Order: sequence, then C-alpha cells, then structure tokens
Amino acid sequence: MTLTFTKMNGAGNDFVMLDNRDLRHSLGKAAIARLCDRHRGVGADGLIAVEPAEKGADFKMRYYNADGGEADMCGNGARCFARFASRLAGRTGSITFETQAGIIGAELIGDEVRLAMTPPHSLAPGVELNADGEKLKVHFLNTGVPHAVVFVEDVAKTDIVRLGRALRHHEHFAPKGTNANFAAELPGGGIVIRTYERGVEDETLACGTGVTAAALVFAQLTGAGSPVSVTVRGGDTLEVGFENDGGGWKNVTLKGPADFVFEGAALV
Repeated sequence: MTLTFTKMNGAGNDFVMLDNRDLRHSLGKAAIARLCDRHRGVGADGLIAVEPAEKGADFKMRYYNADGGEADMCGNGARCFARFASRLAGRTGSITFETQAGIIGAELIGDEVRLAMTPPHSLAPGVELNADGEKLKVHFLNTGVPHAVVFVEDVAKTDIVRLGRALRHHEHFAPKGTNANFAAELPGGGIVIRTYERGVEDETLACGTGVTAAALVFAQLTGAGSPVSVTVRGGDTLEVGFENDGGGWKNVTLKGPADFVFEGAALV
C-alpha cells in the first residue's frame, strides 16, 4: 500500500503527518515504527493522524511515538497538527482538536502556533531519587503526558541519555514510566532544556509538553512570572504562558514554530 504523507517539525521535533479524515488508514504498531525509523523509513520522532472529531471539536489528533505506541499528547506535535489540519480544511485563525489528554485550542500566528494546553496536574516537587548511581532532586508534573524535571548546573555537560533512561524506567514512575527533562536557568532570563523522550527512547531536539512542564516547575520554584522563555536543544525558543491558580496554574499556553518540510509517499 502506498501512503501519502507530509513531513513537519516543531522546534526540531519531527513528525510524519497523515490525513485520515476518512479513516481509510489503519496502521499497526510495527508499520508506524517502520515509517518513523530513520534508516529504513521516512524518519520521525512520531506519527500524527488527522481524524474526525467525536466530542464537538473541529478535529481529532491521534499521536504515536516512534516505537508505534499511542500517546496522550505531544506539544510540538500539536502545533504541527494545528497547521496541518487547518491547511487540509482551508481554515485560518483558530481551531480546536481532541486528544487523549483533552480538547486543545490552537491559534495560528503566521508560521507559529499558540496552544491552549489542558490543565497540568499531579505536581510532585523535590523528590530525591537515585538514577544510575546519582542522587537527583526530581520534580514531577503531568502536562498531558508525564514529565520528570531536574535542574542542573550545565545542561551541555549532563549525560542526558544515561540519566534520562534511568529516570524514564525508574520504579518511582512505574508502570508507564516518564519523560525526563534537564534544565538550567539562563543568565538573561528563562531556561534552557534538554529532553529524553519516552517512546522515542532517546534525546530529541525538543519536546513541547516537556518545555511546558519545565517552565511551570521553574516558575513554581523561583516565582518567575508569565511568560517563561525556554530554549530547546534544536536552538528554537518557545514561550510558556500561564496564570497562577492557588498553587497550580490555569490558562497555560505554549507558543512556538510549526514548519512544513516536505511531502512524499511511502510503501507500508
């Protein structure tokens, strides 16, 4: 079967995008993993399908990690989804779409997208964990998917893969595991972040929900106001907006790029 697709990236996090509004595609885990394989497939951090809405939104987003497993949400992927779905439907301005984490609103601003994120939950700050022989102070927050956040002195010198893998599979986060983010405050304001993504099982150039989690934890720990600027491994700077809400947050937004790369066809 020949599958037509569009390749997109959001701050370096790249995706295979499918128009599945007629539900003609039914790809299994192995087929998705092959498409995302960077040596034998198209190559991507994940696959995203546009499907018909079921709960009153404009569209439904289905997101699959590079290993073929379906996930609840992806912030960078959601921005790409918003531009892709809007182009398919000839829409401008704003759209809404359903995810397993809830309904997301998106505002298109040129080549950038501002997402209205689902409310974060399950904040657990300052948990001491042993990760591959190192003691880390880990902050946890679910921003649509689970994220561990660790603040370090120098992200460039941090062994992201070794420590990220240890946290991702740590018994504290069993059975589903977690994504792992390592961040540091920048002298001019904001933070810089590197992320080990569950499902990709490696460091990626960016992770939107990880950016959101790290920014909110940073604000919680330091009292930083909204918005918080976050620079990712790919070099882009994203912006996380929020309002404080009695120890938590409301009206959380994520703004950043969503770029079309190329269109193609693959055999599956």
